[in-house]
Amino acid sequence: MPNRLAQATSPYLLQHADNPVHWRPWESDAFEEARRRDVPVFLSVGYSACHWCHVMAHESFEDDETAAYLNEHFVSVKVDREERPDVDAVYMEAVQAATGQGGWPMSVFMTPDGEPFYFGTYFPPEARHGMPSFRQVLEGVHNAWTSRRDEVGEIAGKITRDLAERQLSTAGSGTPTEETQARALLRLTRDIDAASGWFKGDTKFPPSMVIEFLLRHHERAGSVAALEMAEGLCGAMARSSLYDQVGGGFHRYVLTPGTGGTLVPHFEKMLYDNALLCRVYAHLWRTTGSERARRVALETADFMVRELRTAEGGFASALDADSEDGAGRHVEGAYYVWTPGQLREVLGEEDAVFAAEYFGVTPEGTFEEGASVLRLPRADDGADADRAARVRAALLAARELRPRPGRDDKVVAAWNGLAVAALAETGAYFDRPDLVERATEAADLLVRVHMGDTARLDRTSRDGRAGGHAGVLEDYGDVAEGFLALASVTGEGVWLEFAGFLLDIVLLHFTGEGGQLYDAADDAEQLIRRPQDPTDNATPAGWTAAAGALLSYAAHTGSEAHRTAAEGALGVVKALGPRVPRFTGWGLAVAEALLDGPREVAVAGPVGGELHRTALLGTVPGAVVAAGETGGAEFPLLVDRPKVGGAPTAYVCRHFVCDAPTTDARELARALGDGGA
Repeated sequence: MPNRLAQATSPYLLQHADNPVHWRPWESDAFEEARRRDVPVFLSVGYSACHWCHVMAHESFEDDETAAYLNEHFVSVKVDREERPDVDAVYMEAVQAATGQGGWPMSVFMTPDGEPFYFGTYFPPEARHGMPSFRQVLEGVHNAWTSRRDEVGEIAGKITRDLAERQLSTAGSGTPTEETQARALLRLTRDIDAASGWFKGDTKFPPSMVIEFLLRHHERAGSVAALEMAEGLCGAMARSSLYDQVGGGFHRYVLTPGTGGTLVPHFEKMLYDNALLCRVYAHLWRTTGSERARRVALETADFMVRELRTAEGGFASALDADSEDGAGRHVEGAYYVWTPGQLREVLGEEDAVFAAEYFGVTPEGTFEEGASVLRLPRADDGADADRAARVRAALLAARELRPRPGRDDKVVAAWNGLAVAALAETGAYFDRPDLVERATEAADLLVRVHMGDTARLDRTSRDGRAGGHAGVLEDYGDVAEGFLALASVTGEGVWLEFAGFLLDIVLLHFTGEGGQLYDAADDAEQLIRRPQDPTDNATPAGWTAAAGALLSYAAHTGSEAHRTAAEGALGVVKALGPRVPRFTGWGLAVAEALLDGPREVAVAGPVGGELHRTALLGTVPGAVVAAGETGGAEFPLLVDRPKVGGAPTAYVCRHFVCDAPTTDARELARALGDGGA
């Protein structure tokens, strides 16, 4: 049976289409084939920007002898975790339960019924560091399957039963309270390293959703500690090598193996991180007026448009960590690191000395082979801003000539929804209509290609062709969030309408008893367990992303059904927020909006006018904004909201009570928080 990945839409699967392994995509025929041949299924899950996925592919899946053994004794299934997050979530839960850890590449051996019995992640080609070789694993699994089948069946059955019995109950929890939020903040203060600004731990991921909570909590409760923590985290990230100091945008994470304790990034760049962080820094600027926050937000937005935008108007998933170095080797970080000599070649002696000091480039190097990652080690990194900008531009132009990292140009619905929200708001705040246009074009692609005629989202597309994989809860929640942000910025009510279509699907197909939500629809492909996870990972949990969109939509429309669903879903935040706030950040941020109202702002007047801009710059948590000429054809909030004396007029309401209408932008700003911007 030859390799069957050539027709895949996933770039990750296409990378394996020429392997001698007879890969198949996740499909029922693969499991039927395993039953017919009476062999186990080998499931390998990864993603395009995963460094160790590429390593294992090169070492094992491109090896003819290893491939021949796999082909003879297994049916091999390859899955892109970004395309099938439901499959990834179910089997990752099993891996973590069995081994206490997880990661990618994920390697799972299972029965033809999909019941897992042996797990791992990366396996080397030869035994080392206490790890068996991949061939040893294959031979051990084959021997167990052929000689101890009853034992294998018992293990698989027990694991499957244990997974199926896991149920998350939040019934009776109620909605988050002031105490919920205060206890969550207290727990976060214990996890922060005040000296560095980072959360404690050697590996540091960007805590985007937590920062959104901190900013909202500051605005609603007046917490100075919350704002200081948000500013500290944002400052630490922006000064470090997590941020691409030359081209803008953020890498996946940083850790501390560098010379002298320097934080060194894992160099892949993900759309979701950059969309979330672009919005975070825009919101920080809205609250504080920070010049650094403005620069980082705009540079990150420009990075997304410049390097991730596809020909169809959507945004690609990721840039790889690896690229070709000067010696023709594919190595991690080659595109981003610099030596003093390379600085001199591009900048000349005088500016090279400045750049080396400014960006922390040392003669011995802070990374590998004498090269350094770029960061801002000086306390006065805001000084010499014009010179630094000129140097950045010169280094960026020179870097463009280097071999580029590979790009996963798969369009993921959820992550594009995050990008739509970030670009729409950033464009509105900083008078960049081009960014709003890019957001609108991405939203249009989501409607045309991903939504179809029934508002049932496809998870992915590539080259304008839908991937055929059902959207999961995060797709519905994040795309609806993007549409709602775009509606507020553009004054085009059609985006509110599209959000409503998606959220009706959430109510119909993703909602369970007691307000709980599921990551897969009730009519989706049945796996050994219906995936359900209310905690944030690299992106907001689908559960709380949907809750936030439901709450905003209810504020726009007055829909009691959507408000009730949002409140029911937030019960999990009351249960988990005080205990694990670093993994409940978006839910806590949505809870701040619920506790504040959220405010409903109707601007009867021109889109883009002074009152509309003032409303968008309001810092109260989760406020929804509808703008346009009065009459209500586009937005329910504009019904019966006339101009006062013929002048543009703003109406602010919450909890069924409205302030007096105002035509004064300063009065509106005071009503909506009067942020530092």
